[in-house]
Amino acid sequence: MNRTGQFLTGLVLISSAGAVSAAQWANPGLLMTADAVKQNLDKPDWVVVDCRDLKDYAKGHIPGAISLGKRCKKALRDSTARVFRNTGKYEKLLGAVGIGNDTHVVFYGGNLGTLLDATVGFWLMEYLGHDKAHVLNGGVDAWRKAGNRLDSKLAKKEPKTFKANVVASRYGETDEVIKVATGEGGDRQLVDSRTKNEFVGKDIRAIRGGHVPNVTLNVSHIDTLAQEKDAKSGKMVPVAYLDPDAAEKAFGSLDKNKRTLTYCQTGTRSTMTYLQLRAMGFKDVANWDESWRVYGSQLDYPVDGEQWFNFASLNKKIKNLEKKVSSLEKAGAKK
Repeated sequence: MNRTGQFLTGLVLISSAGAVSAAQWANPGLLMTADAVKQNLDKPDWVVVDCRDLKDYAKGHIPGAISLGKRCKKALRDSTARVFRNTGKYEKLLGAVGIGNDTHVVFYGGNLGTLLDATVGFWLMEYLGHDKAHVLNGGVDAWRKAGNRLDSKLAKKEPKTFKANVVASRYGETDEVIKVATGEGGDRQLVDSRTKNEFVGKDIRAIRGGHVPNVTLNVSHIDTLAQEKDAKSGKMVPVAYLDPDAAEKAFGSLDKNKRTLTYCQTGTRSTMTYLQLRAMGFKDVANWDESWRVYGSQLDYPVDGEQWFNFASLNKKIKNLEKKVSSLEKAGAKK
């Protein structure tokens, strides 16, 4: 089946806010509807992966969907939240859960947090050279809104053989980003998916705060999501649904023909940006896996808006917290 062909044929794209999307995805097959997933769910060459915690999977998941035993971003990365550069680990893991080179793989999450687990899975499969990776747009919520049931039975697939064919260009290297930072990046575009406070150095999550010099665009991943009205507050809130109008508004100023790298704090939020750019038809996209946590802690890398982490303030807060805990323990012992 052609990856970009049949999944959304005849469907009208509706945003979560209820308006018809004027923009269309250039590669619509990357983002699947619940109906499209349902049509392919029982086919032997399709595997649906629930990217949520195992406890959430056990409470109810798409019938036949498998779990990797933990959230996808934890199952598919090492303890430092980095990609395993030894692809043999992925070949063993993916093959064991029934994913082969001819398998269509659909990742899905639940809330905004686990949407990122799904996009981590998508980007990783693309890095491994797998051209049959997809994300269920809207996740579990979209599945239920389409009138489908959930299942609590553990699903397993027959093991298959998976061989990686790494596409190195989809993995952003720090050396390449340094070229951008020093003005030697040529036509490369660099997209920062962090919040504005992180970008300007008010929210410091490494030794230094700030951003990579010569960033092309800073837009928080939250600001690129579709929105819907909250039933309780009546306010518009972001939802775990990727809308082409929101993506066009956020990234429409970029050149789809130029090399484009995405980054955030740990290279997780930026995998969602990677997926959006791929769906929009960007020709050469990479996710910078090391991202700011590594870059901002390397003291000889250039930084714009540089702010230093206040360790003295942190130590003071820790000491105050220790005093409060000690006081509570003493009070408890007297009872």
